[in-house]
Amino acid sequence: MGFFDKLKKINIFASFGSELNDDFYDELEESLILADTGMDVTLELVEELKSRVRREGIKTLEEARSCMVQVIADALSAGDTALNLSTRPSVVLFIGVNGVGKTTTIGKIGYQLKGQRKKVLFCAADTFRAAAAEQLTIWADRAGVDIIKQHEGADPAAVVFDAMSAARARGTDVVLVDTAGRLHNKQNLMNELNKISRVIDRELPDSARETLLVLDATTGQNGLIQAKQFKEAAGITGIVLTKLDGTAKGGIAIAIAKELGVPVKYAGVGEGVDDLKPFDAAEFAQALI
Repeated sequence: MGFFDKLKKINIFASFGSELNDDFYDELEESLILADTGMDVTLELVEELKSRVRREGIKTLEEARSCMVQVIADALSAGDTALNLSTRPSVVLFIGVNGVGKTTTIGKIGYQLKGQRKKVLFCAADTFRAAAAEQLTIWADRAGVDIIKQHEGADPAAVVFDAMSAARARGTDVVLVDTAGRLHNKQNLMNELNKISRVIDRELPDSARETLLVLDATTGQNGLIQAKQFKEAAGITGIVLTKLDGTAKGGIAIAIAKELGVPVKYAGVGEGVDDLKPFDAAEFAQALI
């Protein structure tokens, strides 16, 4: 069973006729829009398919299906999907609104990195939400990794300072930083993340850095709006797309990659620690179609 077999299939080609005519392309557009791909991106994808069909002399539905898988995989290729962990320590900052699975995502990635024999440190810089540090502590215990935290309401940048200092002293490979999940005031968010960023720059100036936005795939086009706001406010190097099992149709991944030029780096299809994996565009496209 493939990793994306839990994904809700678009089944674009399930009910179509056998002719590659205008009706086929109209139904294809409708299916992609219903799959959360968005109008603009859908039109681009269908135009690209039409172009390839003409160029490659495609005649059958099966050939068109294979071609559409490639079109989607190409659309998802917005950059390197691997985490840049090239320095010791490297720092990965996680941002996103509350409820998207951010803290759980950090726990799962930390667990997996520990399994790769990396020395991992969690930083509980979400001091705004009462249960955030406790939740991250549970994951730290489960994964057998260290955690740096302070009291609720503490200055997030101060927690990050402690974590950077500890990472240097302990020979840590990767620091995973949880941040407050709110976007009600972009200026506040930007100020807080800029302050955190300055601390990291000062304490670990040469460290490899990732800023990952965690998005709930079930929010559909709202997820794209969130991604645009966070990219503008904080700058992001990648997306973690959670909750791709169940009701999420997955097209939002294509929309984000196409419209924002930001790669999806991880995808989650369930609650288990192994239900979050590095993103594979070809496998995802195959499963989606």
